[in-house]
Amino acid sequence: MLINADFSCRASLLPEQHQWVKSPQQGVERVMLDRVGAEKARATSIVRYAPDSHFPHHLHPGGEEILVLSGTFSADDRHYPAGWYLRNPPTSGHQPYSDEGAVIFVKLWQMSADETHHVAIDTKDAKNWQKKGSRDVCELYSDTTEKVSLQRLNAGEVLFTDKIAGGAELLVLEGTLIEAEQTYQRGGWIRLPVDATSEVVAGANGAMVYLKTGHLSQVIGADVEGR
Repeated sequence: MLINADFSCRASLLPEQHQWVKSPQQGVERVMLDRVGAEKARATSIVRYAPDSHFPHHLHPGGEEILVLSGTFSADDRHYPAGWYLRNPPTSGHQPYSDEGAVIFVKLWQMSADETHHVAIDTKDAKNWQKKGSRDVCELYSDTTEKVSLQRLNAGEVLFTDKIAGGAELLVLEGTLIEAEQTYQRGGWIRLPVDATSEVVAGANGAMVYLKTGHLSQVIGADVEGR
């Protein structure tokens, strides 16, 4: 399965364009944002757990990145309400579920084999935010290839001021972003290729976004295997 699989091209999805697709597990649905592979794939998705739904225990050979958007996401005996950011490194495993229901943003098989540490950050804890220039930033992960953060933009603030050397991906979490006269509300997703230029501007009430940069300079190919 190939969905927005040409990473040299810009890709985007408005929240009103979300199409929920059933997963193999009862009560779990996905909006596929990009995908290279079948059920086991390099994939970026928004995943919705109905109350009392679960996946059986499984491994993530290529790692898994999660941002909890709403509800409470649980794995094994740990519970993560909305706002938690998680990174489960390659070869790790878990049994995910949700008692009350949850919506999460998920990226699979997109980590370096050198990444070995679990990450769990509560982005609603004010101690995890810092002022950087005119905006507030919650740093989530950084290595030589990629940088991941949440960023709060003021009304009319431009997200990128330079060419996007390693590509970028963003998900609108609050407020609105405007690009090329198109408005992206909560749930809007944009992926910009390596060396792109784009004037993404926060709307009248500002915006909060998930932002990943640099990762598209080393995109895994279509022979990916893993869930």
